[in-house]
Amino acid sequence: MSPGEKPDPLPDNFILQPPVFHPVVPYVTTIFGGLRAGKMVTLQGVVPLDARRFQVDFQCGCSVHPRPDIAIHFNPRFHTTKPHVICNTLYLERWQAEARWPRLGLQRGASFLILFLFGNEEMKVSVNGQHFLHYRYRLPLSRVDTLGIFGDILVEAVGFLNISPFAEGGIEYPVGYEVPCSRALPKGLWPGQVIVLRGLVLPEPKDLTLSLRDEAAHVPVTLRASFADRTLAWIAPWGCKKLISAPFLFYPRRFFEVLLLCQEGGLKLALNGQGLGATGVHRQVLEQLRELRISGSVQLYCVHC
Repeated sequence: MSPGEKPDPLPDNFILQPPVFHPVVPYVTTIFGGLRAGKMVTLQGVVPLDARRFQVDFQCGCSVHPRPDIAIHFNPRFHTTKPHVICNTLYLERWQAEARWPRLGLQRGASFLILFLFGNEEMKVSVNGQHFLHYRYRLPLSRVDTLGIFGDILVEAVGFLNISPFAEGGIEYPVGYEVPCSRALPKGLWPGQVIVLRGLVLPEPKDLTLSLRDEAAHVPVTLRASFADRTLAWIAPWGCKKLISAPFLFYPRRFFEVLLLCQEGGLKLALNGQGLGATGVHRQVLEQLRELRISGSVQLYCVHC
């Protein structure tokens, strides 16, 4: 993308809600498009040493008076003799029967990664890669459009994912894909196809490389992020680098999403929901691509081709 050129945005249906970093608690935000089966919310942070309790509420609106219905109330409690988690539903300002889980997978003073996965009839929760609980809906998931975080919690990042990285029918939550990672493209790329990568940048990152290869192992398309000089660039087969003139949106210990949208004549790029322009690639070359390879200083949660 040349200097001064405006980013070419992706169609709305491909734009994911950008992640939120270090929000101040209490924190309330709109969930773009609401919740639906297959969507996931990720919460990364630290439990303070003196924490008593915190809660994550998936709400039906954000009014103050009257209080909105809360479809899902997730409430870890640390101050009791036996720390535990309560899940509940608030309907017409009245709490329903509590559901309690006695084994709390969170500890005071420790960091965590919580994943909320929304299915057709229930929500599943994992803590640090291990399945923790499931909670059956008591209000329609389609009514939820607001996320609220309250209490004793230090939030580092909140992520919103539209495509579930979990295997169909799986009951455990994978920690992530092993990197380097390879995915076959049996039919190549064609206009309208989208490549989606979602993951977490490691604490001391060096680089991230996405390469598309043909059957002869040629690499006509490479996207590389360099953390040393904080640059994002397209790399030509002969090594020529074309810098992408846009803010560098990768940060250590933070979530990211890369979208590559195939179109006539090239690939459009978006990072964390922001369109960053396109690179020209002949359609014949795109059709001959057979492999996607990802390497670098990241942990992957989703690779979708």
